[in-house]
Amino acid sequence: MSDTIVPETQNELPPETDASGVATLELPSESVLDQTDADTSSDRPLTIAEERQLIIDFHDPSNLRWNNLDWITLGWTVVMHVGAVAALFNFTWPAFFAFLVLHWLTASIGICLGYHRYLSHRSFKLRTPGKFFAMLCGTLSAEGSPLDWASTHRLHHQKSDQKGDPHSPNQGNWWSHILWLFAKPPKGHWERMHRIYTPELVNDPILRFFQKTEFFLLVGSGVVLYLIGGLPMLLWGLCMRMVVAYHSTWFVNSATHIWGYRNYETRDRSRNLWWVALLSYGEGWHNNHHAHPSVAPAGHRWWEIDMTWMAIRTWQFFGLAYDVKDQIPDRASRKAGIDENDAPADPIAATSV
Repeated sequence: MSDTIVPETQNELPPETDASGVATLELPSESVLDQTDADTSSDRPLTIAEERQLIIDFHDPSNLRWNNLDWITLGWTVVMHVGAVAALFNFTWPAFFAFLVLHWLTASIGICLGYHRYLSHRSFKLRTPGKFFAMLCGTLSAEGSPLDWASTHRLHHQKSDQKGDPHSPNQGNWWSHILWLFAKPPKGHWERMHRIYTPELVNDPILRFFQKTEFFLLVGSGVVLYLIGGLPMLLWGLCMRMVVAYHSTWFVNSATHIWGYRNYETRDRSRNLWWVALLSYGEGWHNNHHAHPSVAPAGHRWWEIDMTWMAIRTWQFFGLAYDVKDQIPDRASRKAGIDENDAPADPIAATSV
């Protein structure tokens, strides 16, 4: 195994950049936003800087209190885990097969390919049918709407392992794995997240559709599974599938910032961890990803297997994906410390999504 690569400059994202290392939509620091976000102490609208500070302050363990729990998220999570345990006592082979297929569709195609590498980091472009299908699969994962997921992930990259990171193990290992989900967001939180971290996506009709229909699609998928195969199909195709996918994603947030090796010296604690990569269809090569977030393949060594990258290549072959950013830094550039996050980036254009 080669030595860790030490860039000549720190892998620091500029304060107005998104998770892919490209600049977010320019907004003046003193711009006035919607009246609904007025500062109640002075009856004036909040500035962008104040809104950013509200977001940073929210992502702190001190907000996880009994009187500030997100009972809907907590309740859903508990029910899914109870259902996953019940699935062990309601096994059928058709239900298990549904679990495998739906896990791959929702976790690899939905989260890894759709929400993460396409939507959050713009590592490639998708034709409309592919985009709709990937967003549908991501929504059915029950990890949040496309806009919620992408804005949270871009914030994670901008503040990785610093104050404001939604899920850093610096705040505790259990916090980074699951507890961060259960603090109740303040009023207007998601609207702020969307317009600050995904400004070029908020008016996308496909994303708006899934933002409005997420709950109905999740409930509808459960009804369909029950009608197809009864209780075993519901428990394996919904509960067990979601719980396994949840923890695969959460291990990326927690374990790959704690254990593993580093190909790159980044400003955060990101690591490459083989067993998380296997569980999460390649997302466990996390240090590679944090060093070069807009590169579509997460595996940068020949033996770093990335199943989601194989899916992207397949979609590219059939014309669903195009303009794929597939250039892994060569050995010479890695030794020289060339890092895309150290270079100025072009502003996002709304037409590029």
